[in-house]
Amino acid sequence: MSSITFTLTMFSGLRHRIKKRFSQEEDESPFREGTDQRKKSRRPPNTAFMQQRLKSWQPILTPKAVLPLLLLMAIICIPIGIGFLITTYNIQKIEINYSQCDSIASSEYSSVPSKYTSTHFRVKGEAQYQWKYNDGTCTVKFNVLDNVKGPLYLYYKLTNFYQNHRKYVSSYDWKQLKGHAVSINQLSSDCGNMKSRDGKIIYPCGLVANSMFNDTFSNPVNVNGGSEYEFSATGIAWKSDLSLYQPSKYNVSEIVPPPNWVDTYPNGYTEADLSALAKNQRFMNWMKTAALPSFVKMYGINKSTALKKGQYEVQIGMNYPVTIFGGTKSMLISTSTVIGGRSLGLGICYLVVGGIAIIFMLAFLVKQIFTKKRLNHSFLNELSAENVDTTAGPRNVL
Repeated sequence: MSSITFTLTMFSGLRHRIKKRFSQEEDESPFREGTDQRKKSRRPPNTAFMQQRLKSWQPILTPKAVLPLLLLMAIICIPIGIGFLITTYNIQKIEINYSQCDSIASSEYSSVPSKYTSTHFRVKGEAQYQWKYNDGTCTVKFNVLDNVKGPLYLYYKLTNFYQNHRKYVSSYDWKQLKGHAVSINQLSSDCGNMKSRDGKIIYPCGLVANSMFNDTFSNPVNVNGGSEYEFSATGIAWKSDLSLYQPSKYNVSEIVPPPNWVDTYPNGYTEADLSALAKNQRFMNWMKTAALPSFVKMYGINKSTALKKGQYEVQIGMNYPVTIFGGTKSMLISTSTVIGGRSLGLGICYLVVGGIAIIFMLAFLVKQIFTKKRLNHSFLNELSAENVDTTAGPRNVL
């Protein structure tokens, strides 16, 4: 009886172990997933990604890999930096900060303080600047030291003006600018208080349009010859912007200009004004908000005619206040290149990166030369320190 009991116990234990083993195999099988909804496992799927079995590559930073890489970086960056500096040096420009013209200049010509001017020509010489102020107009006289070939650009420059403010940058209504007659209740909430005035809809609404730069620049006139160098307002906006602005479908009787545009449109809009505004590329450039507090925007362009050497005069209508935000405004006449205007920062950055690469390459090279010798000696010392019988034959380890 005891032998029968022992046999039954043995077979019962064996059956339990077999059953447990098959149960584990079924749980580990990928085909088992989703079959038993009552049993939820927190085990991640048996995939290469989840089980971290993906093929990987880890670079080993050896001297043979690092030194050529640093040399290659220097070979690439230094010539590019030199090219950028040479290209930037060839840009010719005239810049006049006329913010204080109404408070410093008199009714007769006087010299402009040097801190308000900046000039760069290919030829050496000292450009002379004079200005005078009469009845809201600042007249600036300057010398062009060399014949400047086109294309030539006329910019205005503002400083300390934060067009990137989070409330300012979105304060407009695109439907209005695209020509739709948007009712006052459907105007974008970003326009804020610039939605209506005197019971009528403001077109275009928002802070961006209301703060548009409205100083005016006349074409430079040669003082000696009397010839006028013409800057055009056509072709100064991006081609992608030209199709975004359409003539408004508003009735002129139901809209008014923004508050700061009253001097420009004292009697309100006409149908011709609405058509002209949709084609005003200076307005398009202003509506493209700048990312930094100091920026330039294009006011005019001359692609073909060269600006001849001589003395020129420009009349500037001073309408835009800058003292309220502690900024400045400047007139800038400049040539351009494929990398933009005159800015040395990009070329200097490339030279700095290339120089740092050379310094680290030389430092690593010197370290490698001297460290290699030390490692060889230390390796021999370690071998000599060990009690190894080099004359004995191989030993069998049992």
